[in-house]
Amino acid sequence: FAAQGVETIDLMPGGGVTLPWGRIDMTPALHSSALELGNGENKAMGVASGYVVRADGKSLYHAGDTALFGDMRLIGRHGLDVALIPIGDFYTMGPADAVEALHLLRPRLAIPMHYNSNARTRTDPRAFAEEAVRTGHNVRVMSAGETIEV
Repeated sequence: FAAQGVETIDLMPGGGVTLPWGRIDMTPALHSSALELGNGENKAMGVASGYVVRADGKSLYHAGDTALFGDMRLIGRHGLDVALIPIGDFYTMGPADAVEALHLLRPRLAIPMHYNSNARTRTDPRAFAEEAVRTGHNVRVMSAGETIEV
C-alpha cells in the first residue's frame, strides 16, 4: 500500500507496536481472509486477526471476523474496557458463542457487530444483548452512525 501513499504497519498475530498515542497488539482470529473480487472469485489476503488497542488508560478489543476460541481468555487477561464481538453466525460466531466469548474476555462493555449485513447474517442483536446481560455482561447495541466515547 506504500505505493498508493498509504502508511501501514506489517504486524503479525502475537506482535504489537507502541506508537506515540498508545499500543496496538494483533491477536489471532479463527476465520478465512479473502478479498471478494465481485466476479465470484476471491483473492487470499493473509491471516485473519483481531486487535487490542490501548490508549489513555483504556483498552478496546476488535475481534474481527472470528469463531469462538479458548485463547480469548488470554486476550482479556489484562482487562478490556470494550469488546467488539461478531454475532452474525454463518461467517463468524453466532450469538450463543458470542456470549461464551464474553465469559472469556470479561470486557466492561460489549458491542455486537458483523450482523444483518446480508441474508446469511440475519440475527437479532437485542436478543443477544438480553442473553448477555442475563449472564452478567454489559452490552450496548449501536445504531448505524452512532458513536460512543470510551
